[in-house]
Amino acid sequence: MNATPPPPPAGPPPATGTDVRSALRLAFGTLTVLPVRVTRFDRPTARGGMLAAPLAGLVVGLACALLSWLLLELEAGRLLTAVLTVALHAALSRGLHLDGLADVADGLGSRRPAGEALRVMKRSDIGPFGVLVLVLTLLAQIAAVYELYGHGRARALTAVVCAVVVARAALTWACRTDAPPAARPDGLGAAVVRTVPTGAALAVGCAVAFGAAVAGALAWDRPAVGALGGLLSTALGLAAAELLLRHCARRFGGLTGDVLGAAAETAATVALIVWTVSAP
Repeated sequence: MNATPPPPPAGPPPATGTDVRSALRLAFGTLTVLPVRVTRFDRPTARGGMLAAPLAGLVVGLACALLSWLLLELEAGRLLTAVLTVALHAALSRGLHLDGLADVADGLGSRRPAGEALRVMKRSDIGPFGVLVLVLTLLAQIAAVYELYGHGRARALTAVVCAVVVARAALTWACRTDAPPAARPDGLGAAVVRTVPTGAALAVGCAVAFGAAVAGALAWDRPAVGALGGLLSTALGLAAAELLLRHCARRFGGLTGDVLGAAAETAATVALIVWTVSAP
């Protein structure tokens, strides 16, 4: 994130309108490394920013796909291309989602009460659980992308873009009004959790699933298989993120910014694996 603005008051979103430009600034300023300045930060803007999260994911995903295409054109090799594609995804989000994943792994692995586990997650260092989960997650993502290259360039690039968008859609879903509450009164988690109406979050998820199905149908030789892969990758990616959210809410007493980042990485990884398994 480019800056951490002060969180707005907790509670349901007020009835005031959302400035679209401010919402987009929030989405791109917090979810990408792009030099976008966040000019407004309140509950309506947080709601709009989280609704626009998949748009930020689309830009990041297209950048990753472009890098993959260029490296494959230069015959850099499938493995190196997969590594650099995953690395670019991490770099364009400043590694914040991976950092959240590592912190959540350390918090869960500590097996301490909620308050102590939250303090473990706030530490600047990464413990053994965090390192292990980071390594395994990155290896899974790289392996999935590498395998997808063997099924055709169009299929691989489609899967990369869709997985990144699904990761951001998981953030929209995690911030719905009937999601678990924030575990702390401060931080980014408290600022965005429960800001998105559940119906709107569901609509975003359905739109992402529809887009993935259309993209899969166009990229696959067998359109029905590609469409099914798009639907399943979105549904299972969001389902995996939801399971993590619920488990973390039970363990930590609510959600944090780290939990949201972990949910995004989980959704992206599961989506990539589903794309790989469903490839003919």
